[in-house]
Amino acid sequence: MATPAAPEGQRADDHAGPRAEDGRGGLRATLGGLTTRGRSFLAAGAAAAVCAYVLGQADLLRVGLLLAVLPLICAVVLHRTRYRVATSRLLTPQRVEAGTEARVQLRMENVSKLPTGLLMLQDHVPYMLGPRPRFVLDRVEAGGRREVSYRVRSDLRGRFPLGPLQLRLSDPFGMCELTRSFHAYDTLTVVPRTTALPPVGLGGEASGYGEGRQRTLALAGDDDVIPRAYRVGDDLRRVHWRSTARYGELMVRREEQPQRSHCTVLLDTRRVGYQGSGPDSAFEWAVSGAASVLTHMLERGYAVRLLTDTGTAVPGEGSDGYAGTDSVETAGLLMDTLAIVDHSDGAGLSRASDVLRAGSEGLLVAFLGDLDEEQAALAGRMRGRAGAAVAFVLDSGTWLTGGAVAGAVDARARELREAGWTVVPVQPGARLADLWQQAAGALRDTAAADSYGGWA
Repeated sequence: MATPAAPEGQRADDHAGPRAEDGRGGLRATLGGLTTRGRSFLAAGAAAAVCAYVLGQADLLRVGLLLAVLPLICAVVLHRTRYRVATSRLLTPQRVEAGTEARVQLRMENVSKLPTGLLMLQDHVPYMLGPRPRFVLDRVEAGGRREVSYRVRSDLRGRFPLGPLQLRLSDPFGMCELTRSFHAYDTLTVVPRTTALPPVGLGGEASGYGEGRQRTLALAGDDDVIPRAYRVGDDLRRVHWRSTARYGELMVRREEQPQRSHCTVLLDTRRVGYQGSGPDSAFEWAVSGAASVLTHMLERGYAVRLLTDTGTAVPGEGSDGYAGTDSVETAGLLMDTLAIVDHSDGAGLSRASDVLRAGSEGLLVAFLGDLDEEQAALAGRMRGRAGAAVAFVLDSGTWLTGGAVAGAVDARARELREAGWTVVPVQPGARLADLWQQAAGALRDTAAADSYGGWA
């Protein structure tokens, strides 16, 4: 099976040694691999032997025996060497964006003491990744190795198995061919395309990266009063004497933990909310947009989470479901999740609303499909305690026709704006970077209007 992943790729090894059942049944299977040439030689030899017996020609009998024995000898030799081949596959990289190529390197090693004949390698790949690669290798000497490579590319996200590798062996005379499959395989993860977003502020930074009092909290943090055992090098001024007396050992207060801004990306995956399919559909745009926002926020130091209409939160660590401090690992987990996310059978956003109702202040970015009046009202209530909320609303029907945003979408957008959302209707083929700047401008205008109203 596939070995653990290396940073630059993954190598799957499959070594074939002699097997216990390589007896009579194995030899019978080998004889079944005789080619047309081998069967012709065998038939010609048998016919020559019969004619030699009828005509009493000893020389013809010798020729017939030679013709009949040659394919049998080739089959026996091939039978003894067919399980003495080792193969490996190196996939680089294991995770690629849709539309990006990955390289697959195959290595075949002859571990027997006899040279091989003609070999054909064939790797099984899904049709979405391109045609099935085939390679013909000439004679491989004993202990020799050969390396070949090919590239795969998919415009559709998902997880695609590569393998198993199939090897066809042939003797030098072309009398017998045997096909066998190895067991090792790799998995290529194709994640959604991401777009670089401009570094504009969207607000919602109530957990430590805002202005004034919020920035002070970010620098100071909340002192965690839960004590822990003393470690060599700890400052004795942080000794918690009450806990020391209680536990009978030296206890210190934990270090201050700086607060991080939170960002929740809500992805609407309802099947009823989207029409059409394929890489240019509205749903794929929403998935790609969610991936871009999550990546952008991680780069800015936010604690992020992905929330779907089913109420599932990723990464889901801790009580609030936000990611930890390892942004690389978090990004990989989020991209792997988005690579396989599909339509849900739910008809509403109630489960996501329940999760957000118990959440803390922060930035909420939503990618919403078609909304009816009930779901628009429910989405409006999700604004809740979020410091700022931005909704990218898609009308999937216009993505099929390439027309303008329908009037129903404008009506739903007004309802969301009245609930406090910053709403950005998404036209077919729109660039997320432009919409991101548009959302930031709308938030600044709203903040300026609120500030003016407060001073008035």
